[in-house]
Amino acid sequence: MNWKVPLFDPDLGPEESDALVEVIRSKWLTMGDRTQRFEEEFAALLGCRHALAVSSGTTALHLGLLAAGVRPGNEVICPSLTFVATANAIRYCGARPVFADIDSLDQWNVSRATIEPRITAKTKAIVVVHYGGYVCDMGPIVDLAKEHGLAVIEDAAHAPGASRDGNCAGAWGDVGCFSFFSNKNMTTGEGGMVTTDRDDIADSVKLLRSHGMTSLTLDRHKGHAFSYDVVRLGYNYRMGELNAALGLAQLGHLSERNARRGRLVARYRDRLADLNGLRIPFHDHGGESAYHIMPVMLPDGVDRAQVMEALKQAGIQSSIHYRPVDTFTDFRDAGLGPCEYLRHTHRVGDGVVTLPLFPSMGEDSVDVVCAALRNALVL
Repeated sequence: MNWKVPLFDPDLGPEESDALVEVIRSKWLTMGDRTQRFEEEFAALLGCRHALAVSSGTTALHLGLLAAGVRPGNEVICPSLTFVATANAIRYCGARPVFADIDSLDQWNVSRATIEPRITAKTKAIVVVHYGGYVCDMGPIVDLAKEHGLAVIEDAAHAPGASRDGNCAGAWGDVGCFSFFSNKNMTTGEGGMVTTDRDDIADSVKLLRSHGMTSLTLDRHKGHAFSYDVVRLGYNYRMGELNAALGLAQLGHLSERNARRGRLVARYRDRLADLNGLRIPFHDHGGESAYHIMPVMLPDGVDRAQVMEALKQAGIQSSIHYRPVDTFTDFRDAGLGPCEYLRHTHRVGDGVVTLPLFPSMGEDSVDVVCAALRNALVL
């Protein structure tokens, strides 16, 4: 369908094209010097010691959890209002995801108050998700983790460039995990990043992402190594040079594009402020968001399917972020849900609609979307 206003539209242009052509001409396509430079520049952005490029945000989560010591029989606390990859990565480790509720119908992140009741003797780690690019209130969560000897993993897939209380998303916990999927604030097509200040975690991720091998293909190509050992069961979770080249081009524009997103969100808030019963979360958020998506919660009693169909007929693409993970068939079948105590999560899951948001979106398009939403709500 040709949308009048699509949900997202990635910013890709001559700079990205030139970067890809340069890699192709170099004839070195697997993980190499560009990947290393991408890692260095990303670490500098966050102010952390290590950034390790991987093949996706999901593999970043899997490796981060493994490196933090999550093993079969452990429990890991995470939100249910997230993409399923957050909980799947926990299950890849043989551990059990235990879902925590979001803090309120305004703050759609987990908090110390919602995490603490879920801690048991089996809990090994806490995974927080910076929903929509809005960073969780991390100070109390980190303190809680220290009190119980738990690792903190940040799912920062929505939040590159976001910060709170002087710390960037991905630099608060033991591990930060980023996604560079095509609809993210910056994209490598497919790709992700693991960030950490801990040398032991960085060393573990380096091994795990490349089959547990002690040297890389590039090392041997450059004559720095002639053989290798395999010292751990690892995976093929590497990032390639084409992806890294895209990432380097995108990273240079992240700040300005996040700022543009923020201005569009402000316009949405202004244009929708008088719609009775419509909730726009994070109105008093205490940090600098990356403004990844534009979610709204429809008034009680409104038929969401009808509203989304009306938007579609007006040429407006919309989505749902997210159906709560604990309600999916596979999680029910595994005895992981549904969880009746996730009161706020389920209310949001029943009423959330995601509206279009991307940096190249015009302010007039925001007005078109808002007008179409108004019309849909009075049908």
